[in-house]
Amino acid sequence: MLRPKIPAMPTPTGLISPPAVVEPTTVVQHHPAPVQAPAPTPSRPTVQLTRGTALALVGGGTAVVLVVGAVLVSMLLAAAVTGASVAVCALVIRSLITADTKRR
Repeated sequence: MLRPKIPAMPTPTGLISPPAVVEPTTVVQHHPAPVQAPAPTPSRPTVQLTRGTALALVGGGTAVVLVVGAVLVSMLLAAAVTGASVAVCALVIRSLITADTKRR
């Protein structure tokens, strides 16, 4: 009743061709003469840093570091304030529960 029914292997239909016989062939290696490629020319000009651009890069990097630092410090401060407020709430609830049990 609970035995699975395994399908029987179907018989192949149509024409069946015998496997093809592969004969080995000889491989002839041809070594072409090396061709020297011309030296690549730069497609765009190289960037030259002047004093002004170097100062701009240093100033921009400093600004990015300061902004990222301020964001990270503010997130840390927010987590600390949240933790402190949760701790204060827990103390208040605990004191209310103990005061309520002492009165009874």
